[in-house]
Amino acid sequence: MNFVRKHITVLAGLFVYVLLYAVAALRYEGFFSLPVFINFLSNNAVLGIVAVGMTFVILSGGIDLSVGAVMSFSSVVIGVLVMDLHWNVYAAIAASVVCGTALGAVMGAIIHATGIKPFIVTLAGMFFVRGLAFLIHLESISISDPRHTAIALASVGALPVTAVLFLGFVLVGWYVAVLTPFGREVYALGGGEEAALLMGLPVRRTKIAVYAVSGFCASFAGAALTFYLSSGSHLEGVGMELDAIATVVIGGTLLAGGVGSVFGTLIGVLMLGLILTSITTYEGMMSSGMTRVAIGGLLLAFVLLQKVLTRRAGVGRAT
Repeated sequence: MNFVRKHITVLAGLFVYVLLYAVAALRYEGFFSLPVFINFLSNNAVLGIVAVGMTFVILSGGIDLSVGAVMSFSSVVIGVLVMDLHWNVYAAIAASVVCGTALGAVMGAIIHATGIKPFIVTLAGMFFVRGLAFLIHLESISISDPRHTAIALASVGALPVTAVLFLGFVLVGWYVAVLTPFGREVYALGGGEEAALLMGLPVRRTKIAVYAVSGFCASFAGAALTFYLSSGSHLEGVGMELDAIATVVIGGTLLAGGVGSVFGTLIGVLMLGLILTSITTYEGMMSSGMTRVAIGGLLLAFVLLQKVLTRRAGVGRAT
């Protein structure tokens, strides 16, 4: 019973996803198949990796609007290092991830040191990082390195490399959030910063680490983006931060912090993939307008549902 109360928002998301999947499977021929499900994972893997990092930020009671910019910045850095400077692809990915992680840590340090709201600091970070990407390279850069192409075409069974990376991030993220002291500190911070300080928890270190994790995930998503597009692009990350927030919330994580899970974020990603595939592929509506309407309505419905469920179950920020 305690398990249900603690994870009621995530379970609600899982229930709605299963219901929508069943409806789609009955409506569309061939929808309930392994290739379609794999497409959900691979086509939304970049968003999913970003969303894993965003989950930690929201669980801590914060927000990160810079993730889309960090992702595109990382893809451009990899493109320049590999194509212009002829770096090894693994070294280029490592360098981009270090940069993204450092940028996240700096924003976390500024948030803690100044007391400025995360919304403002990460909004400034979004403009800064996106401008930095244009300073490094003015246009999108095609990546034709054979080692990069080999990674992009690799697969594990039927799963493309991007889907494998996404599932790997979900598993590691779940382990860190649930089974490590850092994860417990993140939940405690989301329950209330003052309470966390009174408990003797390392609030400063945790807050910086949370945004560093978000930067790490966003920059690694930039690497996954280069595998997906075979290029580094400035434009792909526009609006990604809002999609990531929507995914996390739909997956059952409360915007107030302290309640939610990385597994719920996986559900949220699959939910968005289901909606996108249903509207664009099976309904034939190629415009993104209907997709946005559906996601907006779903997000509002889930916020209202979370409010009702948490009140009835007695789940608060201290969960």
